[in-house]
Amino acid sequence: MATKKKTEETTEKKKSAKTNSKAKAPAKAAKVAKVAKAPKTTVKAVGGPLAKLKAAYGSKESLVGKIVEPLAGKDEDTDALKERLLHASNKQLLRLAKVVETVTQKYGSRDKLIAAIGKTMNKAKDADYLAKLETLGLAKLFDLARSAERRA
Repeated sequence: MATKKKTEETTEKKKSAKTNSKAKAPAKAAKVAKVAKAPKTTVKAVGGPLAKLKAAYGSKESLVGKIVEPLAGKDEDTDALKERLLHASNKQLLRLAKVVETVTQKYGSRDKLIAAIGKTMNKAKDADYLAKLETLGLAKLFDLARSAERRA
C-alpha cells in the first residue's frame, strides 16, 4: 500500500505541475500583450445634452422661448408649440436651436428659405410647390435646402 500512496502522490504532483504550467503560459502571454498595447488616452467629454443646454442657454425654458417663434408656421399656435417643445429632449432642442441659428444667419427668415429652395429646384413659379413647402417644419425645410444645394 505504501507504493500505491507514492504513485498517487506522484500523479497528483504531475497533474498540479501540468495545470500550473498551463496557467503560467497564458499569464506570460497576457503580460507580453499588455506591454505591446499602446497606452490609452482618455478625453473627457464636455458633458451631456443637459450640460450643453445649461452652459449655452441657462435653462430649457429660455431656449424654448428663443426658438419657438422661428419654428412656428404661419397657422401654428406658438403656445401649443411651446408646450410641445418643453416636453422634447434636450438633444432635440439643441439640434433645433442649431437649425434656427443657421437658417437665420444663412437665409434670414423662413420665407426667404422657401424662396431659396424654390429657386434651387427651378420651381420658383410653381405656387402649389411653394404652398406645400410652407406646411413643412423648419428643420425639414433646412434639410431640403441642404440637399438641393448639393444637387445643384
